Amino acid sequence: MTRPSDPDLNEPAAVTGALHPVITAGEDAGASRARTLRSGVLLALGAYGIWGFLPLYFNALTSLPPLEILGWRIVFSMVLCLIMVTATRSWGRVAAAFRAVRINLTLGLAGLIVSINWLVYIIATTTGHVLEASLGYFFNPLVTIALGVVVLRERLRPLQWVSVGLSLAAVVVLSVDYGTLPWISLVLAVSFAVYGLVKKNLGGRVDALTGLSFETAWLSIPAGVFLLLAGLGGVGGGLALGAADTPTTLLLVASGIVTAAPLLCFAGAASRLPLSAVGMFQYMTPILQFLIGYLVFGEQMSTGRWIGFGIVWLAVLLLVLDAARAARVNRRAVRRARERAARG
Repeated sequence: MTRPSDPDLNEPAAVTGALHPVITAGEDAGASRARTLRSGVLLALGAYGIWGFLPLYFNALTSLPPLEILGWRIVFSMVLCLIMVTATRSWGRVAAAFRAVRINLTLGLAGLIVSINWLVYIIATTTGHVLEASLGYFFNPLVTIALGVVVLRERLRPLQWVSVGLSLAAVVVLSVDYGTLPWISLVLAVSFAVYGLVKKNLGGRVDALTGLSFETAWLSIPAGVFLLLAGLGGVGGGLALGAADTPTTLLLVASGIVTAAPLLCFAGAASRLPLSAVGMFQYMTPILQFLIGYLVFGEQMSTGRWIGFGIVWLAVLLLVLDAARAARVNRRAVRRARERAARG
């Protein structure tokens, strides 16, 4: 993890004295680490907090068709990305990614996958299915693990296998209760897991802003065509935005900020916090969504749904316990390796 340098650490000994540089450096290094961790926690809270409260945002846009909301979300996100790329003087990175054909096309594929996730989420939150959306993001880490086994040939630990098995059982229970597969939850979980897998293949070659810029740029082509045809009255009977009131219009324009802000906060958190810590924060989003759906919007939970959700929560709890145990074992191994190196 890269930590910001502190100018005080580079102060010459002639100024600080012979003994103080050692003490001050240690204190400053500790303070720097504390600041880095504190900012990482705040960024993680910002990212997952925004994602968690998104049902309230999209519920205010129920007067607009989901496809139109998606179209404007893509367009305004691209506009915001262009502004931010210009403000941060990142056109060099954008040009480098554009010349790398494989990276360019991979980001286009990532954009297509995440647009499916966005559309289904918009449908869920504007049609009274927030609880199903929250379930999808409880499922997400379990689906990610399953993809790791199937695609990357990763080996699972026993508790991870139990978690995956429980998630399958939950799908069966919820399918019986709903009378059909919980497709909203499954599409959200699978699409975001696949999106993460595609982005993983890029490694660290593309930063968050450049990646989002390319994804929205690719998506802006079909989105622009749809909005143009809708504006001409050829699709969906015309654009609803023109007839919307001022608050709705402003909310829709702000969709670019709502899209970009949590992604950039997440990128900042991931660079400052251990991966295990970031992983723990991810459950904040579906918990907030569940509470909003159940307590604010009053969506109903039948006995079968409580059982299904309970099974998923148990699977997630086992996953968290397993991750914490694995992190503890890893820390011990690292500490022992350092001790052996020091003795050697």
